Amino acid sequence: MSVIETLRRQLAALDPTQLEIVDDSHKHAGHAGAREGGHFRLSIVSPRFAGLSTMQRHRLVYDAVGDLKAFGIHALSINAKAPTEL
Repeated sequence: MSVIETLRRQLAALDPTQLEIVDDSHKHAGHAGAREGGHFRLSIVSPRFAGLSTMQRHRLVYDAVGDLKAFGIHALSINAKAPTEL
């Protein structure tokens, strides 16, 4: 299973209405952290984010995903919104 498929499976716990995951690893070739894993960009919309701060939303995402290094992820950029914010 690919990293993106694994992320999709883990993030399903947040009941997303929209979910986009982009592998930006190619943009970081040669970067020291690139040896530790890939760079991914996540855009997620979920009713679970309503009323939460950015930090609280990111915590929910990290809790759902678990150990990023276990999936080969060095960096994860997160854009998390509630449906009312679209």
